[in-house]
Amino acid sequence: MTEPTPSAPGSAPAPLMGASDIRRLAEEIGVRPTKTLGQNFVIDGNTIRRIVAAADIHADETVLEVGPGLGSLTLGLLDAARSVVAVEIDPVLAAKLPDTVRQWRPDAAENFHLVLADAMKVTELPEEPTALVANLPYNVAVPVVLHLLEHFPSLRHGLVMVQDEVADRLAAGPGSKTYGVPSVKAAWYSSMRKAGVIGMNVFWPAPKIHSGLVAFTRREPPATTATRRQVFAVIDAAFAQRRKTLRAALAGWAGSAAEAERCLRAAGVEPAARGEVIDIAAFARIAEAHEQAAG
Repeated sequence: MTEPTPSAPGSAPAPLMGASDIRRLAEEIGVRPTKTLGQNFVIDGNTIRRIVAAADIHADETVLEVGPGLGSLTLGLLDAARSVVAVEIDPVLAAKLPDTVRQWRPDAAENFHLVLADAMKVTELPEEPTALVANLPYNVAVPVVLHLLEHFPSLRHGLVMVQDEVADRLAAGPGSKTYGVPSVKAAWYSSMRKAGVIGMNVFWPAPKIHSGLVAFTRREPPATTATRRQVFAVIDAAFAQRRKTLRAALAGWAGSAAEAERCLRAAGVEPAARGEVIDIAAFARIAEAHEQAAG
């Protein structure tokens, strides 16, 4: 194993874990990556550096990392940020992480905070995170991102690595074939953009599909008297039957097709349009029109 030593100012970057280090560490603690938890560990130092650079982390930031696994990305984040709060659901991996940080980054050990929990249930952290950087399990990526953006308004920006197809959906704009529920709900919280594609061979085990990087920047939600929950209900209804016009797709949500049409016209949306062509502001106006009538 590469002997981890801290780097002095002006020296070469501190070492990151490679493939042999990751496999040896996994064997040491008896871990075999599972599909159930979506575990694919990054084993390439250059990829770690690429992710950290693309995340644009500043030295005074607290980074929230979800699913740190064996800690390969964690080390890169500790090199860039003031502190890292890592949320890990696997108790075996979580138990080893502090030791790994102390071994590889002894000078940064006090800046690492571990939370053993399901990221979908976390609502409090030991520090307020300002950035999210994570290699997210493919099967829960979208709900995790939406949950964290909802419950941690201190998150101002971030970069997530997800299945490439999911990355396209998160970053899609109105009119795109991949524009849908994830795209619109993510837009409530932030602007999202595709920031790159990651190959399969930098992971262990190697997934069967490419991964995509999605960068986001927090912004205020649309100005509306409707709540987030009310707006999201419209989004869900609109895309549940995405081939239908909004007048037809929203009939159940509004109570009737006629009421759906009234809400759409009040919001300045053509009733014959489909959900994939309107933006988050339009969905907010539709929800507001319905709530005003109900109130």
